[in-house]
Amino acid sequence: MQRVSLFGYGGTTKAIAKHIPHAIFYDDKCLKPFQDENGFAIKPSSLFDPKYSDLEIPSPGIPPSNPLIIKAQNLISEYDYFTDKMPLSVWISGTNGKTTTTQMMQHLLKERGSLAGGNIGTALGELNTDANIWILETSSFTMHYTNIASPNIYVLLPIHPDHLSWHGSMDEYMQAKLKPLDTMKEGEVAIIPNAYKDYKTNAHIISYADENDLASHFGIDTQKVKFKGAFLADALLAMAVEKILFDKIDYLKINAFELDPHRQEELKDSKNRLWVNDTKATNIDATIAALKRYKDSNIHLILGGDDKGVELNELFDFLLTCNVKIYNIGSNKDKLSSLACSYEINYERCENLADAVKRININLENAEVALLSPAAASLDEFSSYAQRGNEFKEAVLKL
Repeated sequence: MQRVSLFGYGGTTKAIAKHIPHAIFYDDKCLKPFQDENGFAIKPSSLFDPKYSDLEIPSPGIPPSNPLIIKAQNLISEYDYFTDKMPLSVWISGTNGKTTTTQMMQHLLKERGSLAGGNIGTALGELNTDANIWILETSSFTMHYTNIASPNIYVLLPIHPDHLSWHGSMDEYMQAKLKPLDTMKEGEVAIIPNAYKDYKTNAHIISYADENDLASHFGIDTQKVKFKGAFLADALLAMAVEKILFDKIDYLKINAFELDPHRQEELKDSKNRLWVNDTKATNIDATIAALKRYKDSNIHLILGGDDKGVELNELFDFLLTCNVKIYNIGSNKDKLSSLACSYEINYERCENLADAVKRININLENAEVALLSPAAASLDEFSSYAQRGNEFKEAVLKL
């Protein structure tokens, strides 16, 4: 019997355990061994001994520097574990937009028997292997550990600095995003940004510079697509996959898709002033995309959180082109305030998100925009980006 070790006691590994009855969990938070309600053994990470393990599968978020990863001798990803059972699969990755692209694609293809999962919603261990198609939002963490599995279609959105503290460098992050190209086979298709069009791979490459490139290549009339800005690219990539698989472009169906909250979500306060909840903007590129959308207005911008070690000069270079005042929150607010001083950008250092909303309420005029687009993760002060967005909306609606 193969001895399987699962690193981390979370949703991904619990789903895998349903397929491996005698697996043992090792978790950094476990202080002493115990059995869960399903009879699985959970042990402290310190008790892992590679001599007694034939296969190790980590939760994707465990970094390469973790002692469990360093000691492992037979490490594979959840994607590798399910590679022989995986139906036709589409993997979606990139820095921003992968969740929306995945959701749009599932919206278009669900009547064709597709299921969506991976980094959003449903772990691979919970997906039905009898489905016709798996649409998988795929993180750089997962791809870092994946060496066997490959997609039939790989959709890559642009890559910008993110998760650098986990990967160690921008180059390592980029290599993780490009890694599926190493294992893809002839007849498989990769839709990737122009910057990577010369990457050596057996897959058929379709490269793009922008939305116009995508629309032109797949014969899509962007005037018939309701989504604009960053969401247009997401829609075009979803439509491109339907075109590849079924030679169909369905404008009615894509336009029926409803966006999730927390991404450039607009709301009005009691004075009819515009506030925008873009809490899902956890990196520079996403925040710049939001700023571009509202660039014709004076912007009151809430920035800050866990920036994951990313340099922020690119963001501040762009802020110089905007009419903006920034309100700094989170664990990097001193760093943001120092940058604002050096760039001579008007700013206020705030105690927290609620304080930022109160300060903006004093300054905001009707023709202006109040924008929560933090360019940082939320876990320094919130349980998730969604909690941050919900607290922002609640504070606005109380004004």
